[in-house]
Amino acid sequence: MNKIKILWVDDEIDLLKPHILFLEKKNYEVTTCNNGQDAIDLFDANNFDVVFLDENMPGLSGLETLQELKERKSSVPVIMITKSEEEYIMEEAIGSKIADYLIKPVNPHQILLSLKKNLDHSRLVSEKTTLDYQKEFRKIAMEMAMVNSYEDWVELYKKLVYWEMELETIEDQSMVEILESQKIEANMQFGKFIERNYEDWIQDPDDAPVLSHRVFGQYVAPEIRKKDKPILFVVIDNLRYDQWKAFESTVATYYKTVKETSYYSILPTATQYARNAIFSGLTPLEMEKKFPQYWKNDIDEGGKNLYEGEFLTEQLKRLGLNIKQEYYKITNFKDGKKLAENFKSLKDNDLTTIVYNFVDMLSHAKTEMDVVKELAADDKAYRSLTVSWFKNSPLLEIIQQAQRLGFKLIITTDHGTINCKNPSKVIGDKNTSLNLRYKTGRSLTYEDKDVYAVKDPKRIGLPALTMSSSFIFAKNDLFLAYVNNFNHYVSYYRNTYQHGGVSLEEMIIPFVILEPK
Repeated sequence: MNKIKILWVDDEIDLLKPHILFLEKKNYEVTTCNNGQDAIDLFDANNFDVVFLDENMPGLSGLETLQELKERKSSVPVIMITKSEEEYIMEEAIGSKIADYLIKPVNPHQILLSLKKNLDHSRLVSEKTTLDYQKEFRKIAMEMAMVNSYEDWVELYKKLVYWEMELETIEDQSMVEILESQKIEANMQFGKFIERNYEDWIQDPDDAPVLSHRVFGQYVAPEIRKKDKPILFVVIDNLRYDQWKAFESTVATYYKTVKETSYYSILPTATQYARNAIFSGLTPLEMEKKFPQYWKNDIDEGGKNLYEGEFLTEQLKRLGLNIKQEYYKITNFKDGKKLAENFKSLKDNDLTTIVYNFVDMLSHAKTEMDVVKELAADDKAYRSLTVSWFKNSPLLEIIQQAQRLGFKLIITTDHGTINCKNPSKVIGDKNTSLNLRYKTGRSLTYEDKDVYAVKDPKRIGLPALTMSSSFIFAKNDLFLAYVNNFNHYVSYYRNTYQHGGVSLEEMIIPFVILEPK
């Protein structure tokens, strides 16, 4: 194994001989010099793994030398060592992306710790994470066998997501595969849990989790009634809990979380059902009865989410909230940019609601476009793509503006999405709905074990297309493929992100309330 090469720059380098001998005994190779210019020349001529740099030197100062080194090879970590504890020096050094900052006098073990932290960091973290997950694995397996309430499922799902995101940076792929098998097992058990309980949740809301049609009244309305700040309510379509966790740190630059909870999407976990339910405060069956002019069923012509603003206005009236509010739906970059530029004009609103459609477009683009299929090949890549979008999106500009104007921020979604890997055969007539994770229609033939089947849709708050219409919802990571043209369906839709069915990813929804920093 090659020795780690260290360049140590200090105008009193002779006094550091004991430290250097200590490192050499630990099998590090140390090159020394006593000024900035020699350091730059040595740095140009050699491939060092790390640099120790004294801040206070005659001639070129440590900060000036740091600048030169970073311009040449920005990836080499530089550890600044200084007698000074002045804040401006620390800030400049940190601003110049130093790897560590040590105050003299330093002892050899401090130096060794800093080296480990910067050079062995990923290996040490990987080994520790693997060890920690191995310990947790049995615990999760035991919890999965015991879980029997909707609160328990939320906690278990959050734990699985936590470990999934911890393990995504480690080198040991076998751990990732073990976690993946735990997620599959969890979704199998969750599907059975939903089959046993979902109808009761709709029939008896007092003994149910907060579902889509109750989330506004239960979680958003109380914040409006406080009247302490204007509210920006953002519904990012199709956003999973893990995707929220992936870009949470970006939001945290501007906002601090005061409440993070979860609610359950109604079935089908599809936009026309779940998002209309959020804004109307009603089940789809109630929407069809009370607002036939706004509600459309699966096989009806035209857009299915064209009246969210109207649904919201009606719900606010029912809740007795006479407020100044506006609703916006953003479906492209241009509209998002325009809203960001004009956001100041919304400062007098009590409530500004934005539906942002990017994640939904991304999941559909993954189905349609080979390049997106490659960029979002799995959940890790899908999260990464979401973070990249968010950091460069007008939505982040809007959130920054909202923070400056003192808005409270509420972020949620309507449903999640799941990477569908396996087909399940289904037969239906020409009026059967087209969604790959649920079907509604007459005379449906399907694999019983693969779906949650509901013969009487009214029992779960859904309208029936005809007297004999039923609903089926795909479980686990299955997608429903017609027997006709089966092979084409399978090759086209395998490993694409879909929604509408029963899974932890689709049903357990992030809901976050944040205050401006």
